[in-house]
Amino acid sequence: MSARSDAYRGLVTASVMLATLMQVVDTTIANVALPHMQGTMGATLDQIAWVLTSYVVASAIGIPLTGYLATRFGRKRIFLWSVAGFTATSMLCGAAQSLEQIVLFRLLQGLFGAALVPLSQAVMLDTWPRERQVWAMALWGAGVTVGPIIGPSLGGWITEFYSWRWVFYLNLPVGIVSWLGMAAFLRETPPDRERRFDVLGFAFLAVGLGALQLMLDRGHSLDWFASPEIVLEAALSALCLYLFVAHILTHERPFIEPAIFADGNFRVGLLIIFMLGIVLLATLVLLPPFLQNLIGYPVVDVGNLLAPRGVGTMSAMFVASRIAGRLDGRALIFAGFSLMALSSWEMTHFTLDVAPWDIVRTGLMQGFGLGLVFAPLNFITFDSLAPRFRNDGTALYSLMRNVGASIGISLVVTNLARDVQANHAAFVPYLDPTRLALRQAVELGAVDLATTAGLVALNAEVTRQAATLAYLQDFRLTMWAALAALPLAFMLRSPRRVRRP
Repeated sequence: MSARSDAYRGLVTASVMLATLMQVVDTTIANVALPHMQGTMGATLDQIAWVLTSYVVASAIGIPLTGYLATRFGRKRIFLWSVAGFTATSMLCGAAQSLEQIVLFRLLQGLFGAALVPLSQAVMLDTWPRERQVWAMALWGAGVTVGPIIGPSLGGWITEFYSWRWVFYLNLPVGIVSWLGMAAFLRETPPDRERRFDVLGFAFLAVGLGALQLMLDRGHSLDWFASPEIVLEAALSALCLYLFVAHILTHERPFIEPAIFADGNFRVGLLIIFMLGIVLLATLVLLPPFLQNLIGYPVVDVGNLLAPRGVGTMSAMFVASRIAGRLDGRALIFAGFSLMALSSWEMTHFTLDVAPWDIVRTGLMQGFGLGLVFAPLNFITFDSLAPRFRNDGTALYSLMRNVGASIGISLVVTNLARDVQANHAAFVPYLDPTRLALRQAVELGAVDLATTAGLVALNAEVTRQAATLAYLQDFRLTMWAALAALPLAFMLRSPRRVRRP
């Protein structure tokens, strides 16, 4: 391999990775800034949540469209338009003056950004030869997995010291450099002018996914199936996704060819990345409020405590890429999920006095496990998939990761709220004044049962302890999710060994 070829591949990689990082960081960076946006826009908590909901729903609808657009019009053209649109709508989000404007611009940002991650993966697979693809997928995976980790801390820092608008303005220089790099170095793929757009198939899939994302995003705040809206969204999603499957199996030229699922590793890879999505973002949703609201860490310190998780992920990615030629990738995937399960189990022993080192250590362990899974999984999933399915395959891969993440987040948030109430109710009987522990607390002056203020303080402490236990129960839930994924590793077929570069 010539130095010139390596230089070309490096420039392409840098350009597409900038676009990838820009998009994945934006999936979480705005979360921290929501309270500040709420004050600026004069919106309620439910109204400002649409800033996140609109982005998530638009991304879910746009991702499946990526494969068709890239195949029909050329990958480079769609990539350039996506980067330009994402950057422009980011600027519009930063300049928005009303709730309606920012929700609209976030929806457009989600549509343009949907193509960035799957297209970058397809470009990396096509740019690097097979013997270097494990390394390339490790680099790509580092960007995809570390982005959501650094997003909240970066967003908190920007919001704290500047303004929430700079959360979006930050994308301008990144987008410009990425666009110029791809315009100069990325080669165009030949467009398939014969491919026709399956309107009905896409409509079924888009409505089904959009309704599913709305249900998952709004279910907790609307008390799930006690709400007619959630019931309607669930029924609409189930019906449309069923019709989509029936349609692609019977249509002459379906939106997604069923033949893509004939590859066994691709099928299992979709299941594993779905499970990985559940574990990845569920923990990231739980830790910041646990550390900030219950223990009392400032938002900047929370970001510093979570940063080692990204260090662990990046370290494992490159370790996995170096030993992939000598060790079965399935063993790495099994080891990675085992480490994630072990770290979640250790987190079930956290207390309100947990040492910073324990937070860092479990984060490093979980991040390392994530990296061990992601690098070989990216390679094995696409190793035997026919090149003509690469655009659609990477889109489905990103879609399954996103859906898994949405389900994981919804599951832990709902479980947390339910367990806080259940734990509080279970603790109340222990507040009987005849119990020795409570009598001693009263005698020592730690608890005052004679005044309203004392009773309020006691209830606040009970609620705090109930919430702490609820977080630990959610950490245990993520442990079971990681353990459930272990058998899937050995459902993969071991790929042909690659020569170590």
